[in-house]
Amino acid sequence: MNLELTRGIDVALLVFYAFVLFFIALIFYLRREDRREGYPLEDTVTGRVDSPGGPLSQATPKTFRLPHGLGFSTTPTKGREAVDIAARRTDRFPGAPYSPTGDPLADGIGPAAWADRAKRPDVDMEGHPRIAPLSTLSDFFVARGDPSLVGWPVYGADGAKAGVVADLWVDRAERLVRYLQIEAAGVGRGVLAPMTMAKVDRRRGHVVIDALNAAQFAGAPVPAESNTITLYEEERVVAYFGGGYLYANASRQEPYL
Repeated sequence: MNLELTRGIDVALLVFYAFVLFFIALIFYLRREDRREGYPLEDTVTGRVDSPGGPLSQATPKTFRLPHGLGFSTTPTKGREAVDIAARRTDRFPGAPYSPTGDPLADGIGPAAWADRAKRPDVDMEGHPRIAPLSTLSDFFVARGDPSLVGWPVYGADGAKAGVVADLWVDRAERLVRYLQIEAAGVGRGVLAPMTMAKVDRRRGHVVIDALNAAQFAGAPVPAESNTITLYEEERVVAYFGGGYLYANASRQEPYL
């Protein structure tokens, strides 16, 4: 028996309609996905928060299972609650810059801003903390021919001595030095400074970190534990030193031209 299943049906037209419906659904899906963070928008002058836009404009949160028994993480992690920052707008027009009203390095303004990361150390593939002091690791050492830097003086952007290198904090997964532990005046435990911001002068036998002036090293965030550093503490340390490239002194905040 011969069955003509497509008699009276325009198959090409049905395929076209199916493609159009699929394309419309794809657009809605992509627009929902790209609005997971940073939405709803807010007015740049008044700070008024716009409406979320409904379920067709904003995707539902996603939950991820973290490795090594670290639980779950749901994104977006924050709403659009108001945040009071120690800065004031210099003018009332969209995109107007903010001027700090306090210590921008401690208040997290501009390049010194930080994200609220997890209060736990970053881990390697085996679940062990990735970053640890070199003095506590028996299977890591400085390559032969390279200086250990321990005992070397550290100078700031103003040429003054900020402290002395007491230890190196290494990334066991990447096999490199992440931080210099510096014994600075007025700090009970050593300050961690990003190695990527350090200039090692072998000829003079010292280290220069021009992100900050020497006196500002004492104000850097210090990890709560002596042998580990959390993701949040790493964020704070890098933000503090990174912000110094703008806020360490007044001359850095003015244009060159």
